[in-house]
Amino acid sequence: MNNIKLIGPFKQIIPMTGLSLKGPITDDQLTVWEDAGILVENGYIHSIGKYIDVFPKAEELKAEIIKLEGNHTCLPGFIDSHTHICFGGTRANDYALRNAGKSYLEIAKTGGGIWDTVTQTRKASQEELVKGIVKRAKQHLKNGVTTIEVKSGYGLSIAEELKMLRAIKDANASISADLVPTCLAAHMLPKDYPGSASEYLEEISSELFPILKEQRLTNRIDAFIEESAFSKNEIAPYFQEAKGMGFDITVHADQFSTSGSKIAVEFGAISADHLEASTQKEITLLAKSNVIATALPGASLGLGCNFTPARKILDAGGALAIASDHNPGSAPMGDLLTQAAILGTFEKLTNAEVLAGITFRAAAALNLSDRGQLAKGFLADLSIFHTHDHKEILYNQGAFKPCVIWKNGGVVFDKHKAP
Repeated sequence: MNNIKLIGPFKQIIPMTGLSLKGPITDDQLTVWEDAGILVENGYIHSIGKYIDVFPKAEELKAEIIKLEGNHTCLPGFIDSHTHICFGGTRANDYALRNAGKSYLEIAKTGGGIWDTVTQTRKASQEELVKGIVKRAKQHLKNGVTTIEVKSGYGLSIAEELKMLRAIKDANASISADLVPTCLAAHMLPKDYPGSASEYLEEISSELFPILKEQRLTNRIDAFIEESAFSKNEIAPYFQEAKGMGFDITVHADQFSTSGSKIAVEFGAISADHLEASTQKEITLLAKSNVIATALPGASLGLGCNFTPARKILDAGGALAIASDHNPGSAPMGDLLTQAAILGTFEKLTNAEVLAGITFRAAAALNLSDRGQLAKGFLADLSIFHTHDHKEILYNQGAFKPCVIWKNGGVVFDKHKAP
């Protein structure tokens, strides 16, 4: 069966190719293909070029011609490299308390916060968690996000963490977007755990890690390094065990206090996420490393706190990804494009830097090398907008959504055909 397609003509294609992984990017560095087409073969990009040049090749290959009418602009499918969309219940009460003046840590100490979601997630069945993940992931997909990282971390016991990770695996099998699972069993010390933080982490690493490998539930280990979670000294043996078993490391770092970014660098983490509290010392440390710094503007909006110092990270030579942190407590919005556009406004990021943060730099934060750009051999994951100019996308601050989404070379959402 011939599985070759030509899509176009696009008024603009922004392939996000030829750009550096680290440091600033100016808008004039963006490659812009005009009046162009994309040739797709077996779910991957075969070639991109001027439509009049690609069309004869498509005819030669007997490709299916998918003709676009009107002005369309195409970008790589967006990548959300940090979410918590596997959970039970709601934290609307937390949100109301924060707006009434209570801090995140104060709410956590009085029974709200992460532990509230842990309680509700433990009550949910695996099937109920799957339904919740699928519902949220489908909304992300409609907003152009074709790859979504999803963390556990609301189970906080071996059995409950396994329930969450199995739910993520089941959800991944039933939706078009790719879900990338991450084990966040080190989210906080469970309030019902009878031992110390070090004992809990040792139990998780010795008993849960082997199951994760055996059942191929994840290859990523995350930990929250913070006053309300784990210290750098407590987490070090945990990360040593994870690294020794071949897991990729990522870190919730510098959200309210610093130390997490240093641990991320010391253990060669793929990414350090949050960084709202990072000072120039941490920024310089990250910039000199290979760790991807991930800004989570959704958490800043949800908590009413400072944004990640994205401009300073880029100017120091760091690699900046942008993710939604979609979770029931601090970041309930879950709209990556809106949050990235707002971060760009407050941190004075170029359009190129914002788009890089939700495409190829976000792919690097997940250690994925087959997406985030539109180039030969990359997945044909496309976010298509009904506009003649890509600048309109961020200009509308998230209100302008894609009209068509492609995943692995096929249409998975069409605004004009959606029910």
